[in-house]
Amino acid sequence: MTTRHADEVDNGWAEAERWRGEAESLRGEVELLAAENAALRAQVAALSEKVATLAKLVFGASSEKKKPATPATSPANGADDAEGCERRRRGQQPGSAGHGRRDYSHLETVEEVHDVPADERVCPNCGADYAPFGEERAEQIDWQVRLVRVIHRRPTYRRTCRCRVHGVLVAPVPAKPIPKGLFTAGFLARLLTEKYVLGRPLERVVAALAHEGLDVAPGTLVGTLQALSALLAPLDAAIRARNAAAGHLHVDETSWSVFQTLADKANHRWWLWVFVGPDTTVFSIERSRSTKVLTGHLGVELEAGSLEAGRRLLVSSDFFTVYQALATLEGVDPLWCWAHIRRYFIRAGDAHAELAGWTAAWLQRIGALYVAHRALTACEGSAEHERVEEGFAAAFGAIDAARHLQAADEALHPAARKVLATLDHEWEGLARHQQFPALPLDNNTAERALRAAVVGRKNYYGSGSVWAAEAAGRIWTVTATATRAGCNPLSYLCAYLDACARAGGRPPAGEALARFFPWAMDRADRAAWWGAPSGPAP
Repeated sequence: MTTRHADEVDNGWAEAERWRGEAESLRGEVELLAAENAALRAQVAALSEKVATLAKLVFGASSEKKKPATPATSPANGADDAEGCERRRRGQQPGSAGHGRRDYSHLETVEEVHDVPADERVCPNCGADYAPFGEERAEQIDWQVRLVRVIHRRPTYRRTCRCRVHGVLVAPVPAKPIPKGLFTAGFLARLLTEKYVLGRPLERVVAALAHEGLDVAPGTLVGTLQALSALLAPLDAAIRARNAAAGHLHVDETSWSVFQTLADKANHRWWLWVFVGPDTTVFSIERSRSTKVLTGHLGVELEAGSLEAGRRLLVSSDFFTVYQALATLEGVDPLWCWAHIRRYFIRAGDAHAELAGWTAAWLQRIGALYVAHRALTACEGSAEHERVEEGFAAAFGAIDAARHLQAADEALHPAARKVLATLDHEWEGLARHQQFPALPLDNNTAERALRAAVVGRKNYYGSGSVWAAEAAGRIWTVTATATRAGCNPLSYLCAYLDACARAGGRPPAGEALARFFPWAMDRADRAAWWGAPSGPAP
């Protein structure tokens, strides 16, 4: 081989080595870009899922109730059965028993007689009189708002003798819930009902009063609410104590704003908590969403590791971390919410169209569980109970078998696998419902309890100060618990504030306070406090 040929071979090998190095470099870049591409795809998938979830929350239907299937798409009916199927109409269904005509005889009644003029009650031809033979009746309901100025006159009498007795006699000062206050117990009860039960902003209450002729400053009503909060404190404390000692609680929380700047808090975001017991409902607006709120209400410490000896507590909730932490206590048994786990399947189906069939199958399994649970609670004590109980266990068994079978499928979609991982992680708390079939499968009880407060949040955005937040939780606690006992909150508050007036503008104590415990009130009081107040209290 000549020198020239040897040089060419060397150059060729050098060029090959250079290209081999270039190829290795490009292969590394390709692998790096592939990894980045996979990460971006995963990020896009996660963001798409989040967008689908948020879009459903903002623009979707306000209820998660299953829509009636159209005849063409109903999985239960074939094509031959589709003909003749109609979508269920809204309202009362044909053939169903109606509620009948409502009775309004308990309302204050004013009769108006509309008679034919005397000169028209004669025959136009012969002049003979028409004879009465009955009457026709019709009803209307009038809505009147009446503000009354109550003037208390106390005549005074002076002594006319020289006896060593009182020189002047005068009747006692009329009792008032708020000493030296302007408003009666009836007015104050209606103020509390308007703002905290009906969710009406204070400015609108002021405007409504102005429309009826009463010009009152908002600051006057604010000071009144602060005084009313103090009057309700002992009743609120008794309700909270009973609630904290309950054996089963529904718990939930939602965001709330408190627009008072505090040195030790960076923002105005607080949290509204609700604790629903067997016969009490407690609301509390707290600075945080931490476990301290739960343990503070229940009077326990996580460091203790267990509840006091002999006590058991069932907690119905979602599986947020604070409830997971509470469940680590010995004596606390969580009942996780099936409605929440159901939403995980719905969101996966909304974010990934290819999972529509998988989602529908899981919703059908969970729906069958709810149907079996309703049947079980409806036949309690009947001969069918054992058979229905087997159906309830079978519905749980179907879900358990499906989750194990699908978890072993290596071809399962990652989003579906993620949902099943959550189901598997929370299975113990979800399956515990089999041991307590009398309790609801979900935490909708707590979510429904928050509705009135959420309406208020939409109307007046939150609380203007810490004391106002405390007052809101206190008043919601009292009115919600009274309502659960079958009381009209307006009548109940009016009676309680009358008792405060008789106690000299202070909260009642002892037996006088115990009379207002909703779980212990007698039938007479419950019946009396269901009707609306007849008029302003003196």
